[in-house]
Amino acid sequence: MKIRHTTRLAARAALPAALAVAPVVAPAVAAPAVAAEGGNPRAYQIDLAQLNDSGASGTAMLSLEGRQLTVMIRAEGLVPGQPHAQHIHGSTDGHDFHCPDAGADRDGDGIVTTSEGLPVYGGINISLTTEGDTSPDSGLAVDRMPAADANGTLRYERTLVVAQDVADHIRDLHVVQHGIDRNGNAEYDFGAGRSDLDPKLPQEATAPAACGLVEGAAVGSVPVGGVETGTGPAGDARTGTAPAGDGSAPAPYAAAGTLLAAAGGALALSRRRAALRNR
Repeated sequence: MKIRHTTRLAARAALPAALAVAPVVAPAVAAPAVAAEGGNPRAYQIDLAQLNDSGASGTAMLSLEGRQLTVMIRAEGLVPGQPHAQHIHGSTDGHDFHCPDAGADRDGDGIVTTSEGLPVYGGINISLTTEGDTSPDSGLAVDRMPAADANGTLRYERTLVVAQDVADHIRDLHVVQHGIDRNGNAEYDFGAGRSDLDPKLPQEATAPAACGLVEGAAVGSVPVGGVETGTGPAGDARTGTAPAGDGSAPAPYAAAGTLLAAAGGALALSRRRAALRNR
């Protein structure tokens, strides 16, 4: 059964905040690409690992400057031609949420459902839609979620404005993608039962497929200024639209050695982002 537009609209009425993803393998630890303290730009690379034996994997890049966040995701092994809900989950008030493992499968049916993973991964902070609203209310807006191509590859990029608490706690969050193909027929169907979020949807459509943790700057990481996060029209925190950049630059480094290190870090980040775009 292919998910059709009418079903997608019905799904939006379900409880989106519960759509946090539950991993079925040990969580992938993100490798910090480049990070900076204070108000300077920060960027993180996140390795996405499969959940629920989905076969999915990928890489996400987060670039944060103030409250402006650019998200780039390249993933493969997803259900071809199907929409994949994706979100940034976790806590902005000190709770320790993360990607769960197979132990979260309380009923032993071999699938960690969204509801089973909720106590481990926490609620939605940002719905990574392709357009419009990015709040938790859009957690099940599958008509505005990216779809994998015929080969199961998904490419996503968007710049948006996030709440201040999300910006302050970006290192405590994680990225989750949903949508699995339990019986290998390259579509969502009811073979694995109905979704625990909305019985009109198959379990396959809402079960978590991949997850990766956002990690903070490690000791020895290099502060880098001028991280490219994109510009746009006047921002709106409710819709996730990014404002135009103000053109400000971080203070210059005091030592030539620091300047060289920063240049190396910026080049590494640029290469990572270029590699993601070319995948």
